[in-house]
Amino acid sequence: MSAHHFSRRAGRARAGFAGRLQQGFTLVEMAIVLAVIGLIIGAIAIGKDVQRNAEYTKIKNKFVDQWEQAYNAYYQRTGVVLGDSQTAPRLMVNGANFNAAAGTSISGGNMTGVTGPNAICQGGAGPNMLRTAQGVAGAGNPFALRLLMNQAGVRMPPGRAEGAEDRYVYLDTNGNPQEIQVCFQWNAPGTAENSGNVMVITGLTPDLARMLDQMIDGKPDAQEGRFRQQGVANGTANAAGVQWSANNTYAEGGAGPTAAGTGANLDEDQVIRMVAIYKMNQ
Repeated sequence: MSAHHFSRRAGRARAGFAGRLQQGFTLVEMAIVLAVIGLIIGAIAIGKDVQRNAEYTKIKNKFVDQWEQAYNAYYQRTGVVLGDSQTAPRLMVNGANFNAAAGTSISGGNMTGVTGPNAICQGGAGPNMLRTAQGVAGAGNPFALRLLMNQAGVRMPPGRAEGAEDRYVYLDTNGNPQEIQVCFQWNAPGTAENSGNVMVITGLTPDLARMLDQMIDGKPDAQEGRFRQQGVANGTANAAGVQWSANNTYAEGGAGPTAAGTGANLDEDQVIRMVAIYKMNQ
């Protein structure tokens, strides 16, 4: 085939393309383009939810579960729970600082209604915790969470950073950073959100709290199971429980949040935070 013939074919192709540009797209072609754009936008929106669910699963597996394992490892190595006395154990977190009133000893007293000792944290108590922390971290506080773990040779989850293993940072549904913090404490018998030794998890958005509850207990119930909401009163025995008391439409500090209500949360607001109580096995 001659070079002249190729030149003629290329010229016709260029002329056809130019004519096509002048004619514009047909309705069918425009519909296809719009459909493709819609699929791309939908994939991006779905991808954000998938990414957030993956992050929440990571929080459960790499942070909450590993802190439970660290707590259990401390018990196995020392024979007591965090902050308890090894020579005169009370079987309660921070038991070495528990001053029982008359008639409320472990040996024979009634522990119902007794105020438990302060929580074991790394520094101050987490946001919205009802219990105060034993004291600030440092050499002057032998009951700091990180110090106790290091003394027993227990490896902690990486957390946020070196020295902040008790914390984890994530983004809420508005894209604002939130920080989880873990502490440990003992709750007296009859405490609504679980009695005995518990992990206190602060800084949870409602959707994260419900997802963790679903993964731990099999259903998101604020007053039943090992994973409960702080301060939720117990209901009728053998009856259905209650929902977590807020949802992601409420901004931090919002008044009167309810599980099924609608708050005044704007896109730029920080989503409201909740506190969960996770019962330990020891």
